[in-house]
Amino acid sequence: MNELKEKLIMLLYECNQHKKMINNAYQHLESFLPLAKEKYVGFSLEQIGFIDQFLFRFSKLQDTMGEKLFSTMLFLLGEDFSKKPFIDMLNRLERLELLDKQEWMNLRIIRNNVAHEYSYNVNELVDSLNDIFLIKDKLLSIYDTVYNYCKEKFDFVKNSTVLE
Repeated sequence: MNELKEKLIMLLYECNQHKKMINNAYQHLESFLPLAKEKYVGFSLEQIGFIDQFLFRFSKLQDTMGEKLFSTMLFLLGEDFSKKPFIDMLNRLERLELLDKQEWMNLRIIRNNVAHEYSYNVNELVDSLNDIFLIKDKLLSIYDTVYNYCKEKFDFVKNSTVLE
């Protein structure tokens, strides 16, 4: 059990780092949003780097939550979803009022659209980027809800010095 507790702390720490870097990249890009083709094609390598950082950390946060954090948290609550479809876990998280499963699925779709966008059509790329910038707050809100739930349910999370 201690190993699982440490795993949850590690996952929350990792997600906190992704959140911090998402917000950092967003702050550097916010004045250019919403993006327009003319702005995007004139971006410096540094600005493109912030877009890449944002996309990478957004993807990592969503992946870490969906592939590891949710199942670890639920297992510590006495619920094992290791042999069940992911949608069952989303249904349980929705019943706990931690997320809306349709919103989570929509976040995945938008994220995947950007992740697979290697189009020479800059307008499509810019539209996809604008979509993901618009949903940033939703993903972070879901994470904050899960994080606060973990702090409420698990004293070892609330008392962790790693997560300060």
